[in-house]
Amino acid sequence: MTGPAPTRRSGRWIERWDPEDEAFWQATGERTARRNLWFSVLSEHIGFSVWTLWSVLVLFMGPEYGLTPADKFLLTSVVTLVGAVVRVPYTFAVAVFGGRNWTIVSASLLLIPTVAAFVVMEPGTSYSTFLLVGLLAGIGGGNFASSMTNINAFFPLRKKGWALGLNAGGGNIGVPVIQLVTLAIIGASGGPRVLLGIYIPLIVVAAVLAALFMDNLSSVKNDTGAAKDAARDAHTWIMSFLYIGTFGSFIGYSFAFGQVLTNGFGRTPLQAAYLTFIGPLLGSLIRPLGGWLADRYGGARITLWNYVGMAAATAVLIVASMQKSLPLFVSVFVVLFVLSGLGNGSTFKMIPGIFQAKALAKGLEGEAAVAHGRRLSGASMGLIGAVGALGGVGINMAFRQSFLFYGSGTGAFVAFLAYYGVCFAVTWAVYLRRTAARVPAAAAASEAKAQLSYAEV
Repeated sequence: MTGPAPTRRSGRWIERWDPEDEAFWQATGERTARRNLWFSVLSEHIGFSVWTLWSVLVLFMGPEYGLTPADKFLLTSVVTLVGAVVRVPYTFAVAVFGGRNWTIVSASLLLIPTVAAFVVMEPGTSYSTFLLVGLLAGIGGGNFASSMTNINAFFPLRKKGWALGLNAGGGNIGVPVIQLVTLAIIGASGGPRVLLGIYIPLIVVAAVLAALFMDNLSSVKNDTGAAKDAARDAHTWIMSFLYIGTFGSFIGYSFAFGQVLTNGFGRTPLQAAYLTFIGPLLGSLIRPLGGWLADRYGGARITLWNYVGMAAATAVLIVASMQKSLPLFVSVFVVLFVLSGLGNGSTFKMIPGIFQAKALAKGLEGEAAVAHGRRLSGASMGLIGAVGALGGVGINMAFRQSFLFYGSGTGAFVAFLAYYGVCFAVTWAVYLRRTAARVPAAAAASEAKAQLSYAEV
């Protein structure tokens, strides 16, 4: 027996959507969900590319542009900042406008910063103009939040991990792809407007394909109560702090790597472009493995030891930076990218587990516990993703100050090492430390049970 087809109204709205119904899923649901996933990935991928556009445009900006290394790091910082901030409204836009409709709008909006950059990208343009156009490019960072929210609604619980992992990875790969395109353009002696000229029609294609092949779900509604509850929960902010260390590192290093190579090691833009794409590419591809390891061994444990690896790699980078050893620096920086990708997967995997454990600790059972955990974890993910992206701002500002005061990135790496150390301590203290011995005997058993649950998230 097959399930009924989704009921539609005009404008590609689906009125009935029940992916947990196996008959419905097999009959029409899976095909519809996968179709929306592929075109969502395309739009998000281009959004990530536009967001990180200025990380490669600054490589074209030689002495004739009159910008110092500090100017360039500030420019990429404001782009990252806007991308983090707009993730919050983008998270709720899907429920307000519909997933298909908002994908069309958000993809089309990418034309504004891309066309603006095409117009101003030449020597003689004022620094304030570059900053303003860079601010516009930040909207590309919001596509991740709306895309994840939309795709989350299309898939049943048993398939959300695969779908969201593919969606996130497909978006993240936009970073190395635009860097590879830049490498080809610089190698062919092309200018920045060639790069922008490639992406302008791609943006139009993504918007048109979303209009033709995606759908809106009437069942997706904003739960402002869940958002408020998530914002009041301490674990939302603790996980935001940890996600700053993983995703903040990934996006921050993606923006800064090329500049560190040109300013700290005297590489030409072409030489830098040969190296910059490797780390973001591997960091994007490895993200699903971080989630798989978290499924197998517990997200808190993987995150804890991942921070040990990130701290160790950063310590080696300090040595490589001081000794000006380019081979050691590049190889270990790539390792740091890989670890940030693993951490992205493991930290995001922790979020639903934490709220599920809290639901069980409240005495909820079965479907009630699952529904409570799903409600709060879904609401918290948008906020955690937004705050985590702010880590990219911190990294670029740290590099700016380090080059401004010391002429190298060493000072910034010392600050990053300290942050990873604090993240290790927080992960251990909140999610892995046994506390039963410190609580009254009457509460020891339940406290130990809750702590054990956290250790498994």
